[in-house]
Amino acid sequence: MKIGYARVSTHEQDLTIQREGLAALGVEADYIYVDHGLTGTNRARPGLFQAMAAVRAGDTLVVTKLDRLARSLPDARDIADELTRKGVSLSLGSSVYDPTDPVGRLMFNVLGMVAEFESDLIRARTREGMAVAKAKGRLRGKQPKLSPTRRRHLYELVDEDKYTQAELAELFTVSRTTIYREILRRVSNR
Repeated sequence: MKIGYARVSTHEQDLTIQREGLAALGVEADYIYVDHGLTGTNRARPGLFQAMAAVRAGDTLVVTKLDRLARSLPDARDIADELTRKGVSLSLGSSVYDPTDPVGRLMFNVLGMVAEFESDLIRARTREGMAVAKAKGRLRGKQPKLSPTRRRHLYELVDEDKYTQAELAELFTVSRTTIYREILRRVSNR
């Protein structure tokens, strides 16, 4: 039996091409497991977990490209080793990875290194873009929940010592954590 796995890193991306590719490789739609909005560097992916649980000895796990399965060489090797221990084949596009073939292992490692390299490039470009945006004043980070006026009002109420943090959170329609954080911020700024 063929079990398919597809992944995209952001919620805006579409899985259609991967689903069509898996179907062309002989995977039935009911046996395709997906992760939407999860990076390949994160091993804790529900779709991957379901796909790994669904495969049995003699089955084949099918992915359109190795970078959909993993974005680091150690992670790709771990997944391939786990599949091999279970007696499951790994199909990368139209080629089946054979852990006993030296050339197959070499190609798998090269593809894994390329996937890891691409991931590193994406991270570097993101950091560069954020640095440029910050230098231009466009990257401001997460904005505070309370405006300066509401913060002053909160401090006045805290000084009166009449309300619990839960009551203040309800009054300002924020979480208790936000109230706690604001009180700590005030204490540390004194």
